Amino acid sequence: MKAMKKVILLMALLGLVVAHGQVLEPVKWSTSVKKITDTEYELIATATIDNGWHLYSQVVPEDGPIPTRFSYQSNEKYLKKGNTQEESGETVFDPVFEMDIKYFDSKATFKQRIRLKGKVPFTVKGTVEFMVCDESRCLPPTEVELVFNVK
Repeated sequence: MKAMKKVILLMALLGLVVAHGQVLEPVKWSTSVKKITDTEYELIATATIDNGWHLYSQVVPEDGPIPTRFSYQSNEKYLKKGNTQEESGETVFDPVFEMDIKYFDSKATFKQRIRLKGKVPFTVKGTVEFMVCDESRCLPPTEVELVFNVK
């Protein structure tokens, strides 16, 4: 497992060298909040993915890429309800990792339910760590801060 992670990081670094100093950001994140009931809300993180790139699922095979991971800062105003849910995506053979892996092309939506403990408005802060690849290279895992405004 450790050897595979070293290979992944080496591929990611090679991908950066090939980019000739360009800063590649093939994924843009946006957030929104949907009211479900008076005491329950849904935090929605949407990834818009550039053409030719794919974002990996939260669940990937052993020795595969770094999975997408969400974390949320604790806050006395809410309780997290369950785990972050994702869309169905596509499971296809990934030539970089030489295995079937679930990933997303063009757009992916992730949803996290919360139950209110306090009054609105308030902010939920979180982070998403993710990895993206195209047909020949991968970028290093990236962490992006997310902010959800619960109103």
